[in-house]
Amino acid sequence: MNPVAIYLDNHATTPIDPRVLDAMMPFLKGEFGNAASRTHAFGRRAAEAVERARRQVADLIDARDEEEIVFTSGATESNNLAIKGVVAAYGGTVVTAETEHPSVLESARDAVRWPVTQAGFVDVGPLPKKTCLVSVMTANNEIGVLQDIAAIGKLCRDKGVLFHTDAAQAAGRVPLTVEHVDFMSLSSHKVYGPKGIGALYARKRHPTLKRIRCTPLIEGGGHERGLRSGTLNVAGIVGMGEAFAIARREMAGESKRVAELRDRLWKGLAGLDLIHVNGGEPKLPGNLNVSVEHVEGESLMAALGDIAISSGAACSSAKLEPSHVLQALGVPEHLLFSSFRFGLGRFTTQVEIDTVVDRFCLAVTRLRAASPLYGRK
Repeated sequence: MNPVAIYLDNHATTPIDPRVLDAMMPFLKGEFGNAASRTHAFGRRAAEAVERARRQVADLIDARDEEEIVFTSGATESNNLAIKGVVAAYGGTVVTAETEHPSVLESARDAVRWPVTQAGFVDVGPLPKKTCLVSVMTANNEIGVLQDIAAIGKLCRDKGVLFHTDAAQAAGRVPLTVEHVDFMSLSSHKVYGPKGIGALYARKRHPTLKRIRCTPLIEGGGHERGLRSGTLNVAGIVGMGEAFAIARREMAGESKRVAELRDRLWKGLAGLDLIHVNGGEPKLPGNLNVSVEHVEGESLMAALGDIAISSGAACSSAKLEPSHVLQALGVPEHLLFSSFRFGLGRFTTQVEIDTVVDRFCLAVTRLRAASPLYGRK
């Protein structure tokens, strides 16, 4: 199989930064100790590496107490733990949004769902009397819009309701703080770290509820404050920590550069007629989601060949179903299968963007020339 020539699907996953791999390698070789075995040097060195990574993750999200970072297998598990754990501990209703990630919507199937505006922003409504948790993602994985997490968090705090946000897409791309949230889901492989490792920020104490309870999904040895038992993936945790440390140092400059490339991409694509941007501002710096009229999505993806973009959410792109996010925005039915997500990242270059613009516009022009509908008045 030929390697992908141009990768613009960084919302699905990011490549491991070579600096992250360098940090991991000792823990894939000689430093093989179990972080829970602190009676000898092997285990103590592993434990020290885990705690250093825990602090690195906490620093990126402005968390003062690194013990509130619980390592998991990824954001999907973190979402499940926060939602199912709170419901099991307190009972009551979960409130979320129509455009959430499937791991949130499936974890809270009976939830009250707030609608979103045409631009993709949550239309916050009243909280049911027995609401135990509100879950709204920081940045949408398809259209990139950034929700007003501080405002929603303040509403929840005033009502004595716990608040969870899935920040997997936002981490390392925009500044984050846990000031107004009680749970925050994070993922390593969206921040140039390894796959299979993530974290949940789980606040210990709440102004109204005092000690916050969350029932674990995985029980056993009582690891991670009893919230997630199991032998820790030390190499993965070290990689996540290094990835988050790099992101903290370089995020401001990197986000500016990526946003400029995204704007260059849109300027080039906007030369086409009948092309529309999905999702309003503010949004992630590297996100561009567009719908193209009179083009069949699968045909365009095939025509692009070795350019990696997404024709829908990464977690549902294998299904021949319209995007639930675009449906919630009210995107017309005939455009649901002709929408494309570009995800620019750390290793994206201007040359690649210019190449994508040329090839995308050429492919659209050729496909439209064969369409009996294009140009018809």
